[in-house]
This record gives sequence, C-alpha cells and structure tokens, in this order.
Amino acid sequence: MKVEIYKALWGMTGSLASQIEQVAAAGYDGVEVWPEFQIADGDEFRRLIEQTSLKVIAAAMMPDIASIQPVLDRLQAFDPVKINLQSGRDSMTLDEGSTFLEAVLTITMRLPIPVLHETHRGKVFYAPWTTAIYLKRFPEVRITADYSHWVNVCERLPLDQADVLQLANARAGHIHGRVGYEEGPQVPHPAAPEYATQLEWHESQWRAIYDAHIASESDTLTFTPEYGPPAYLHTLPYTNAPVADLWEVCQWATDRARQLFA
Repeated sequence: MKVEIYKALWGMTGSLASQIEQVAAAGYDGVEVWPEFQIADGDEFRRLIEQTSLKVIAAAMMPDIASIQPVLDRLQAFDPVKINLQSGRDSMTLDEGSTFLEAVLTITMRLPIPVLHETHRGKVFYAPWTTAIYLKRFPEVRITADYSHWVNVCERLPLDQADVLQLANARAGHIHGRVGYEEGPQVPHPAAPEYATQLEWHESQWRAIYDAHIASESDTLTFTPEYGPPAYLHTLPYTNAPVADLWEVCQWATDRARQLFA
C-alpha cells in the first residue's frame, strides 16, 4: 500500500505559484487546500496543479444542511482526490446531528470521490464519545482523523477511549498528522522531548489506521502534517514571534511519517 503525503497550504506565504512550486520541490504528493480562503483564482490553481502533477485534497466547513450542496459543488470544481469537511456544530443534539449526517450521506454517497468528516473541535465529531455514537449509527461515514483535537477536548490522552479509537481508526480515510497535547491542539514542536509521550500516542493511532488500511486491502493512505501558523503555533509574549519555523516543523513531521509508515 502506498502512503501519500500532502502539504497543507495553511500558513504558507508568498504567491500561490511560489507556494505550489515549494510544495512540489519538497517532494510532496499533493496539496491540501481550503479553496474559499486560499485560492483567489481557480483557473491559476488548476494550471499550477497540472504543471506540477500534484494531487488535491479540498476542504471546507459545512455547518448545516443548507450548506451541503453549495460546499460540495464548490469543492468538486477543483477535481480533488478527497474532500475533507469540518461538519456540523458541537452544539447539535444527537438527533440534530443525525438528521444533518443523513442529509449529507444522501448526497455524498452518490459522489465518485471519498467525502470525510474531520474530528475537529467545535464540530459534530468534536469528541470521541459522541463520534462513536454517529459512527455506529452510520456505517457509511468516514472520518479524517485529527486526534490532536480530541486530546485537547478530553484534556488528556484518551487512553480510556480505546474501543472508540479502534472504531474511529477503522473508519479513517485520511490523517491530519498533528500532535496535540492536553491543553492545546498543537505542540510547539513535535520533536521536543517534553512532548515525547504525546507524540508516541498519536503515532500509535496513525499506525493503527495504516494497519486497518492494510487489512482492508486499501491501495492508498493519505497523510497531511497539518501544523498551523500562530495562534496554533505558539508565540512569545509581547513580540508575538513564533517559537518555531512552521515549514521546518512540517518537514520534520513529514520525514517522521515516512519513517513510521516505511
């Protein structure tokens, strides 16, 4: 099975052309992009992608039923290999969330590309225990595993949620490979020894997802080292200077993932 690594444009600077060229030169398989915020000229983006032979994962927020069709139409225009959604709201009751997911599945099950729902704070899959309920109710639902958010929401490494994680790992179609910690969704640098325990836990989940893909005879697993700029990236007081270089952090995480999945 092949592991494809994508670079998020989140936090990158410079022209769109320079960003795409930098990603291609670094050897990534593709880009993960939020068209609504990161692409001003869709034709230019498509031309750059074609020139560099990069693949695309397209992402967006989908807060309610009214947004489903417009969001999916917008993202499909970029010919992505996968769509990643931050779906619903954490304030939805289980009945409201179920009605929302039913409406989403009615449309997405007819699409030729995978549509994934991110485990993200503030969204319907914000915590492991609620996510488990939805995954059991809707066997067709697939997720983007961003467990950094769950660690933050739980304010602990969710060692007590092993059964939920086994279910979630089996349903994960994409990984956001960012290490979170008990008080935040992003450690200052995943290589720092003070976060070795958190790194080890996250990597154990990513490896379990990899093993689940092997078991299901999947052809490809996609992985994005989705570290973000300030305020996700810690800064120094008064100066707001970042405590680490974002590109270097993502490169370290990429190299680490290649070792993990070798």
